[in-house]
Amino acid sequence: MNTQLYPVTGIYSDANGDSHFEDVTVPMNEAGEIGWLSSGLPVKSIIFREVEPSYDYDFHNAPQRQYLVLIDGEIEIETSLGEIRRFKGGDVLLLEDTEGKGHRTKNIIPMRRKSLFITL
Repeated sequence: MNTQLYPVTGIYSDANGDSHFEDVTVPMNEAGEIGWLSSGLPVKSIIFREVEPSYDYDFHNAPQRQYLVLIDGEIEIETSLGEIRRFKGGDVLLLEDTEGKGHRTKNIIPMRRKSLFITL
């Protein structure tokens, strides 16, 4: 059976409370004409969100373990240790830093940005 890996960027807190990026993947199996599918993942809810063009949210924790799916726009996320990565529409993040020093998020493109939270 053919498999493919879907890229996801994780953000988690270590024992000292510092936040880190982690590159993770979700395995997908070939499903014929409909493409590639992962196994089903249990989720609690889906939350639709739109933020203002000036969005710049200082260091904070994720309120719960959740996926963040960017629909459009571009953001910059900074960990508590100063590592910065940029993400754009179509990118998926797994936010697991529910405790510790958190991360900072800001819009890079000055536009109303849409995203989804999928809580775990």
